[in-house]
Amino acid sequence: MEKPLFNIPATTYSSLSESERYLLEYIHQHLEEIATMSIVTLSERATVSTATIVRLMKKIGYNGYTSFKYRLKQDKQMIDYEDQLGNIDEDIKQAIKKNEEEVLKTIQLQSIGQIEDAVQKIHDAEKIYIFGRGFSEMIAKEMMVKLQVMGKTCENHDDPNIIRIKSRKMEKNELAIFISLQGETQELVEACQNLNIKQVTTITLTTRVDSSLSRLSDMTLIGYKSEHSLFPEYEVRSRLSLNVIARILLDAYVIRTKG
Repeated sequence: MEKPLFNIPATTYSSLSESERYLLEYIHQHLEEIATMSIVTLSERATVSTATIVRLMKKIGYNGYTSFKYRLKQDKQMIDYEDQLGNIDEDIKQAIKKNEEEVLKTIQLQSIGQIEDAVQKIHDAEKIYIFGRGFSEMIAKEMMVKLQVMGKTCENHDDPNIIRIKSRKMEKNELAIFISLQGETQELVEACQNLNIKQVTTITLTTRVDSSLSRLSDMTLIGYKSEHSLFPEYEVRSRLSLNVIARILLDAYVIRTKG
């Protein structure tokens, strides 16, 4: 079974140095280029030493930079860059490919073991709270409804004050799921800090491996976010990758529950 690219546990992430965390985020943001980039070029562009690159590769489960690049090249073959959309307007064609890229790269970033662990935490929790703000609220509400259909006691909250209050009242046998594109929404970060103090298990769905929520959460499921947006002046970037992760997580829960 192939390992994920770098969807690493919180314990491993916490052991990384600042330069290694920066490099991890740089790689996440430049996957397409790095597949054909030498270790020297990566060192120059990311402004880190080659030794830092090698250390990071070993910490996230690869023998070295070469094996990591090999995995990237394999995964790149999953994405269809051939001109099979030749009769479609070029701009629309690029929009289709952008969405395809976000879905496929998000799937590549997932770890079967980590999904299994998250499913087990959902199963064991006596009650689940799902917190999301802005456009992430729609994903949170969908997750809540599906979990309720499966018989789980589940609440969804998007009001900042309620999120803070609920996080101070949760019990150790409960579970909190955070959904945040950037992982820096203030009230969500504060809630996660409160839950850490109370030793309540937390799971975050985000696209930033170096975000505050990623660092604070017991488990983080990372999605791929394209840098291109058709609405650059507004914070309405696609949550497609978060939708994909939520779908995978809930489908896996249904499979394991019925199995």
